[in-house]
Amino acid sequence: MAKATLTISSKNYSSWSLRGWLLARFAGLDFEEIVTAPDDPSARAEILLLSPTILVPCLRHDGATIWDTLAIGEYLHETFPQAGLLPADRIQRAHCRSICGEIHSGFTTLRASLPVNLKGHFPGFKVWNRAQADIDRVCTIWRECLDKSGGPFLFGERGMADAMYAPVVTRFATYDVRLEPRLKAYADLIMAMPEMIAWVEAARAEPAEIEELEVEY
Repeated sequence: MAKATLTISSKNYSSWSLRGWLLARFAGLDFEEIVTAPDDPSARAEILLLSPTILVPCLRHDGATIWDTLAIGEYLHETFPQAGLLPADRIQRAHCRSICGEIHSGFTTLRASLPVNLKGHFPGFKVWNRAQADIDRVCTIWRECLDKSGGPFLFGERGMADAMYAPVVTRFATYDVRLEPRLKAYADLIMAMPEMIAWVEAARAEPAEIEELEVEY
C-alpha cells in the first residue's frame, strides 16, 4: 500500500491545514506531507478566504481522496475508530459533530478580523463588536463542553473537536484575547500538545509572508 499523503499550505497562516494535520496525527496515521507554497494562487485564495471551495488540506489514503476537513475527520474516525476522534457516547457524538460543523461553516467575522498568524503577536489588539460576538460564542461552546465532559479536552479525551478549534486557540494567543481561567487552561493545554509545538516551530521557520495578513498599527 502506498504511503498516505496530506497536502497542506502555509503552517503559519492556514487554519484548515492545521485542522487536517492534527486530525491525521490524532488518528495515528503515518503520512507524508506535501506542502503547497503560500504564493501558489490556489493556496493563497484559500488562506485569504477568497476561494468558494477549499481544497487544502487534501488527504490521500488507500485509494481515497478527501479534501474537506470535516470529511477528513469522519473518514479517519471510520478508518481508525480506536483513535477516539469522536466520542463513544451517541449524545456526545452528536454534540461534537454539531460544534465541529459550527466552526467549519461559521464565525466568518472572527476569521476575517483575526486571521491565523502564528508568527505574529499583537498585545492590546482592539477587537470590534461583531468579532467579539464570535469570540463569546466560542467561549460558550468551550464552557458547555468542559462542563459536560469534565475536561481536560472538550469531550474529555482529545479528539476531532479539539483539532477543529485549535486554530481559534492560536488566534486568541496571537491577538491577546483574554480568557477566563478555565478556558485559558484549555487553550494552554492545546498549545502545549507535542503536535502543536511541532506545528508552531515549523510555522515560525517559514520564510514567506502574506502581506494582507500582517497587522499594522
